[in-house]
Amino acid sequence: MTENTNRDTAERWVNDYRRAWESNEPDDIRALFTEDAEYFSVPWEDPWRGHDGIVEGWLESRDEPGDTTFEWEIVAVDGNTAVVRAVTVYTAERTYHNVWVIRFGANGRADQFTEWYMRT
Repeated sequence: MTENTNRDTAERWVNDYRRAWESNEPDDIRALFTEDAEYFSVPWEDPWRGHDGIVEGWLESRDEPGDTTFEWEIVAVDGNTAVVRAVTVYTAERTYHNVWVIRFGANGRADQFTEWYMRT
């Protein structure tokens, strides 16, 4: 059984995600997710599953440190789920508007992460 998530848990998780995004360190990535988590990065593909699958998928599509700026806000928290709206600006002059749905499991780690994005 999972606990209800609060804004502090969601904010801490997004900040830790950003840190992992910049470091690309496998331990930082693993720390975000439960061992059997699913990470849906593209709507029409299977998710990355478990620590090994998430780390592998993340590192295959990683951004290099300093390549992006990232602004975000929590839109909603309900039960064990948080919704985040964000804007990612790449130094290569690409901008993405993102919506994340994060379902939390034990210890403030995500057991399911889904992202949608559109390039502008």
